[in-house]
Amino acid sequence: MKVQRDKLKQYQKRVQVVLDREDALARELLKKGDKRRALLALRRRKYQEQMISTTDSQLLNLQQLVETIEFSLVQKDVLFGLEQGNQVLTKLNQEMRIEDVERLADDTAEAIAYQNEISELLKTQMSAEDEEAVLMKLDELERQESDRLQINMPQVPDHPLPVQHPVEADAQQDGEEKEDELSLNKQPMLA
Repeated sequence: MKVQRDKLKQYQKRVQVVLDREDALARELLKKGDKRRALLALRRRKYQEQMISTTDSQLLNLQQLVETIEFSLVQKDVLFGLEQGNQVLTKLNQEMRIEDVERLADDTAEAIAYQNEISELLKTQMSAEDEEAVLMKLDELERQESDRLQINMPQVPDHPLPVQHPVEADAQQDGEEKEDELSLNKQPMLA
């Protein structure tokens, strides 16, 4: 179809050349005084104009047909994608049935209820002293964990740090830099 469209456009260009030639011929014949032949050239020109008009309408129809076909192809692709998505969704739904989900939710709720029952039974069977002993054991475990973390931490001085004024700090820093340079110079060079 696109080839046909291109051929119609080429035909229009050829007819336009003929139109221009007929127009020029009619003017030339009219200058020569040959009115009858000039009228004939203008009639041929008018016929060619009608041919271009017909070609234009055919081109328009062809272009609309091409656009309709392209849009239909896009719709076909969309429909194919929807069908594939629907198939995947159906397979997923088959793997995950409502009954299975409900059973899993029920099992989970039963397990939670069972754990709560056990916790309540243990709590009610312990005396206040037992409960206090359990809480003390928990505190002891927390302290041990805290002490373990403290061992891995660096020691922080427990006395106040000396206060330095900005000028003294700069002078002290300059002195330390010079000491570093001297110690570097004293080290033997390795080859």
